[in-house]
Amino acid sequence: MDGRTRVLVVEDDMIIAANICLQLTNLDYEVTGIETRGEEAIIHAKINRPDIILMDVNLKGELDGIETAKIIQKTSNIPIIYLTANTDETSFARAKETHPYAFIPKPLNSVQLQRAFALVVEQLKDRNEVIETPEIPLQVLDDRIFVRYNGQMIKLLLGDILYVEADRNYCRIVTPSNQYLLTTTLKTMEGKLPKQLFMRVHRSYMVNIAKLDVVADGHLEINRKVIPMGRVHKGSLLKRIQTI
Repeated sequence: MDGRTRVLVVEDDMIIAANICLQLTNLDYEVTGIETRGEEAIIHAKINRPDIILMDVNLKGELDGIETAKIIQKTSNIPIIYLTANTDETSFARAKETHPYAFIPKPLNSVQLQRAFALVVEQLKDRNEVIETPEIPLQVLDDRIFVRYNGQMIKLLLGDILYVEADRNYCRIVTPSNQYLLTTTLKTMEGKLPKQLFMRVHRSYMVNIAKLDVVADGHLEINRKVIPMGRVHKGSLLKRIQTI
């Protein structure tokens, strides 16, 4: 990531928000602004495009922090860090649906703030170091897929693919050594990859069934990556595993 990391602070208590901004500035982050309502945060994210959004869960107004994050994520893949004093299971379950990068509890602890942001910045560096393939006429053979990269078609063995993640109108193919960002939808990928090997487990994920390390109640793990599992896909996945 080039330059300072840009952060939008969404917090309806201005005293807390001002304190957060001061701490982030001292840590060399660039604060793009403070918004106290979800509606304003959505507009701000579109116009100013921060790298990270620090979002209070319990915003006042029609939109709470979780609903605000969901709306922002429809058009922008911006990492969310939640700030919350509410630890009830219902709120936590709703928040998990937005795949936040971290939770910071209230009252605010400066060390937790610093560490949470440092971890997210490292994840952003990894995410930005993918190999992007801007023109993708997908070609799938029996055991491999070809993608266009640097003006030539390169081969990826299907057995090396761990999972495919939707990223708006893109798909991220993840292997143990690289990531390839393709200009295609997950639905298109689902239609092209062999169903005996790959399966949709969430609106944003397809997985290589042979690479599953853990199958839990609401998530999967592949190569230490935690992947959410949608309820509508759980039964089909369990049946598929039993036939392997």
